[in-house]
Amino acid sequence: MTDRSDTATGILRDEHQLILGVVDVLDEELNSTSSASHLDFDVVDGCISFFRLFADACHHGKEEDLLFPELIEHGMPGDEGPIAVMLSEHRQGRLSVRGMAEAISGARSGDGNALSALRAHADDYIDLIRAHIGKEDDVLFNMADDMVLGEECRVLCGRYEAVCGRRFEGKTKDDLEVMAASLMAGQPG
Repeated sequence: MTDRSDTATGILRDEHQLILGVVDVLDEELNSTSSASHLDFDVVDGCISFFRLFADACHHGKEEDLLFPELIEHGMPGDEGPIAVMLSEHRQGRLSVRGMAEAISGARSGDGNALSALRAHADDYIDLIRAHIGKEDDVLFNMADDMVLGEECRVLCGRYEAVCGRRFEGKTKDDLEVMAASLMAGQPG
């Protein structure tokens, strides 16, 4: 296994594993039962919050505000190719998470249409994010690690750390990582 701790994407790859862990929790929760009465809505709601705050605001924020502009500076086109695809998928993911957030209240109160919408948006997100992470890890991030080296890499990684110091609706990155660990341990977020 390659040590990626000093690469432009090492921290992002580690975050991908955390995101995939919570995706697995949501997938298992929604697909282990067909009945709303057996669904743990607190777990589902915790997953939605994690995706909104960690996967999108924290993680995608680093990609969109820091990594992608750096790659564009190195000559990678931003309006086509891998970056354009990743940005499009980030937007699709936001729509799916928003759809889950809008449906959960009705689903929790027994509305069958809301439950169906919740499941549909969740399935869309699960499929999208798994494929998306695969594309980033296996293609775009390998390209990034070959382009952003030395001092540029150290500066970029330092900027990632600054993002990690922000608060996301009052939660730190550490708080969100604890939320993910709790969800993966079977506790509501």
